[in-house]
Amino acid sequence: MEYDYVIVGAGSAGCVLANRLSADPAVSVALVEAGGQDDKLEIRMPAGFKKLFKTEYDWNYTTAKQGEMSGRELYWPRGRVIGGSSSLNAQMWVRGCQRDYDQWDVPGWSYDDVLPYFTRAERRVGSNRGNVYGTSGPLYVSELRSPNVTTAAFLRACEELGFERLGELNGRSNEGYSPTPVTQNRGRRWSSADAYLRPAAKRPNLTVITGTTVDRVMFDGRRAIGIEHSGGAQVRARAEVILSAGAIGSPYLLMRSGVGAAEELRDAGIEIVHDLPEVGKNLQDHLATAVYIECKQPVTLTKAESIVNLLRYIVLRSGMLTTNVGEAVAFLRTSAEEPAPDIELIFAPAPFVDHGLTPPTGHGITVGVVLLQPESRGRIGLSGRDVVIDPGYLAAEADVKRLVAGLKMAKQVFATTAMKPYAGGPMAPYWAPESDEEIAQWVRERGETLYHPAGTCRMGTDDASVVDPSLRVRGVEGLRVVDVSIMPTLNRGHTHAPAIMIGEKGADLIAKRK
Repeated sequence: MEYDYVIVGAGSAGCVLANRLSADPAVSVALVEAGGQDDKLEIRMPAGFKKLFKTEYDWNYTTAKQGEMSGRELYWPRGRVIGGSSSLNAQMWVRGCQRDYDQWDVPGWSYDDVLPYFTRAERRVGSNRGNVYGTSGPLYVSELRSPNVTTAAFLRACEELGFERLGELNGRSNEGYSPTPVTQNRGRRWSSADAYLRPAAKRPNLTVITGTTVDRVMFDGRRAIGIEHSGGAQVRARAEVILSAGAIGSPYLLMRSGVGAAEELRDAGIEIVHDLPEVGKNLQDHLATAVYIECKQPVTLTKAESIVNLLRYIVLRSGMLTTNVGEAVAFLRTSAEEPAPDIELIFAPAPFVDHGLTPPTGHGITVGVVLLQPESRGRIGLSGRDVVIDPGYLAAEADVKRLVAGLKMAKQVFATTAMKPYAGGPMAPYWAPESDEEIAQWVRERGETLYHPAGTCRMGTDDASVVDPSLRVRGVEGLRVVDVSIMPTLNRGHTHAPAIMIGEKGADLIAKRK
């Protein structure tokens, strides 16, 4: 099998590339995905995403033991299905702010450079108060259809605390609070597969290969010529191989293929194609913690999975099962010295414990606290030929201090008059730590990923960077990386939106062969 372009990974960026590149009938495109089809009800139904964790739709990764997180190994879900993680995420469309992209300091990737790619992707429906969004793109961005009554109370609490109400969340500054814009179409999840892949699926020049795990990129000298997948079969590329396997999969495949730190590759018994030491380094993730409080009224999502709510969803596409769980957000600075928000609060009208895998024992509400700009760095590495995920959480003391300050802000939300009708006492496992030392202990014992790994194939203009500003892998030919692994630093938002943007811009760069 031979094509002009071979794309590895049918996730957020990979689906964009498959659509945009195959729009040219003169080129042939193969999209290779390890997972299967995205036809399960829990994928379509917004509230069902937690039911997909630790199933066949999930890579079900586990980190190395984290020395600063009580020695714990943390669970990292990632999508192993058409649509990738956009098929099992919480549908939050949060670009970040202008500073996030300007601080990359990479030509062609400033905020003003990438903004047209966000708006090209977006089809904002319903409210468009700030004219911030695109309105004719393939990706639906909407309000939640049936937000919970406690979410309105959270928004009033933010107002009571003097935070700024944002007319639209995704402007140049995101400092303030807002209901969460979601990638839904009439109450149904709208993944990158829905937006990009399905409209292109019938094109004769696009081939989608599912259930196929890529083992390595093949090289002729230093030129990528295709991929080898499970069983030893090959898919060849006349023009380019494009890795869109995410912040774990893309650096892992580079290393498996002989592109990475020479010493590490030798230790793994892998033949070296090119010594590129930063492959897999610079790993960043949004670490999250939370305050869990009992709800005085039985109005939360605890009973959302009743037959009545299921029927309401199936028939009317409304009700509790249209929730994304993270129904509102606030982006805040923990001190005046911060140049932009360093903490995000996420409100959930449910006790969202252990990724939603622990069933609630009663009605509760959650304010999650997210560290937006971690100073700590980790890595993706190899142990033999197996992947090692070491996020290096809380290696920098400043990260602990910001999360402690953020948890104090979350507690203030629950102390407001607006939340008084709903906020009761602490709800297990939360034990209401008070001192800075106790709060830091809570973070170390209970902190979890917010599912936003990035940075492991860093883009830059320096020779040490993994990819150049055109996303070409340095030191080899015919190979690019197009996904969030190229981000030099994390955005003050969520990573689905930049993944789509990177796919859109990457497609332009490839089509113009820059």
